[in-house]
Amino acid sequence: MLSNQEIILDSIADGVFTINLDFKITYINKAAADILKISPQEAVGKLCFEVFHASICEHSCALRETINTGRNIVNKTVYIVNSIGEIIPINISTALLKNESGEIIGGVETFRDISEIEHLRKEIESNYSFNDIISKSKEFKELFSILPDIAVSDSTVLIEGASGTGKELIARAIHNLSGRKSRPLVAINCAAVPDNLLESELFGYKSGAFTDAKKDKLGKIALAEKGTLFLDEIGEISPAIQAKLLRFIQEREYEPLGGLNPVKSNVRIIAATNKNLSDEVKKGLFREDLFYRLNVINIKLPPLSARREDIPLLISHFIKKFNYIKGKNIEGVTDEVMNILMNYNFPGNVRELENIIEHAFVLCREAYINTKHLPQYLRAIEDTLTGSENLEEMEKIYIAKALSKFNGNKLKTAQALGINSSTLWRKMKKYNME
Repeated sequence: MLSNQEIILDSIADGVFTINLDFKITYINKAAADILKISPQEAVGKLCFEVFHASICEHSCALRETINTGRNIVNKTVYIVNSIGEIIPINISTALLKNESGEIIGGVETFRDISEIEHLRKEIESNYSFNDIISKSKEFKELFSILPDIAVSDSTVLIEGASGTGKELIARAIHNLSGRKSRPLVAINCAAVPDNLLESELFGYKSGAFTDAKKDKLGKIALAEKGTLFLDEIGEISPAIQAKLLRFIQEREYEPLGGLNPVKSNVRIIAATNKNLSDEVKKGLFREDLFYRLNVINIKLPPLSARREDIPLLISHFIKKFNYIKGKNIEGVTDEVMNILMNYNFPGNVRELENIIEHAFVLCREAYINTKHLPQYLRAIEDTLTGSENLEEMEKIYIAKALSKFNGNKLKTAQALGINSSTLWRKMKKYNME
C-alpha cells in the first residue's frame, strides 16, 4: 500500500527518484516510470545508470557530484534513453537525501521532459543555418535569402573575406544548390602552390612537356569538367598566371602544358580572396580585366568580430560536432568561458573559434568547458584585459602574447591563432610589431 508521501509524489508531473549510497534506486514515481517506459518495480533495486542511460552517467553523474560535494544541481539539461530506445531531453535537479539524524543516506533527483522545448529550440536554430553555414547576423540572413538565386545563375562569383570567415563553405553551398551539384567541386589554394607549379596544376600537361612529365596529367580545370572550380586565394597569383586565367575565362578553353590544341571547357568559376581586389587593381598588383571577369557576383563576408551574436551559435555547433567526432558528451561552456569568447576579437575568425573548442575538447573531462580548458593565450588574456580597451588593442595583446609564447616563431604563432602566416604578417605590420 502506498504511503501518503508516495501518493503525493505519484500525482505530480515531474519525474522523481531516490538512490542510496550504492547508487541503487530506492524509489521512483509514476511520472518518471512513464517517461522511461518501464514499471516502478522494474527500476527499484537497479543501479541508476542501468535505468536512465543518461548522457552524463559515464563522466559527470549529477547525483554523484551532489553526494560528494553537498551542492545541489538545478535545471541541468541532459539526455536519457528510455526502454524503447527513444532519446529524451530532460532538465534535472538534485539534492541530498538525509535521515532523521541528518546523516546522508543517498540522493534525490527530479526531472522534467523538455522534448517540446528542445524541438522548438532546434526549429529556431535551423533558421540560422544554411548548408553548414551558421549565422543569425543581418548580413548572413540576407546572403542566405539570395544564395539559391546565385547558385542557379551559373555566373562567376568572387567571395571576399578575411581568412577563416567561411569562404569555402559559401563556395560549397553555391555548388550544392546549383545544377552542377552532381558533378565535382574541385578546389585549389592558389597561395599554397608555387607559381612555377600552379600553371600545370590548373591546366595539366602532356607527356614530354618537361623532363619529369612521363605521361599526361589532367589539371584542376579538367577534373572539374561540368562542375565547379574553386580558386581560393586568387589574389596571390602572379601576373603571368593572371593572363592565362583571363584567357581561359574569356574563351572557355585552355592549352595543357606541352599541348598543341586548345581544349574546350564547361566549368563554373568561384574565386575567393582575403584581399580587397579593387584596391589591388588600383595598386597595379592585379589585372583590371581579370578582376571584372571574376567580379560578376560579389559576396563580402564579415569577420566574426563584426557578428558577435553568432558566437554562442557557433560554440554550440562546434560542441555538437566534436561530441560526435570524439565520442564525448560535453554539454556547453561555463559563463566565464562564454564571457571570454564574447569579448575576444578572433583574428582567425570562425576557424580560430573551432580550433579553440577542439583544444578544449582534448583537455575537458567534465560536462562543461571551463577556463582551464582554453588555450593558454586566452587564459593569459583574461588577466590583462580591462573594460576600456578597444577591440584593436585587444587583438594586439592576443598576437603579442602568442608571439611571446612561441619565441617570435610566426608559423607556430599563426597556427595557434588559427590564421595563416600572411594574415599574421599583415596584422603585425598594422600594429607596428615587426
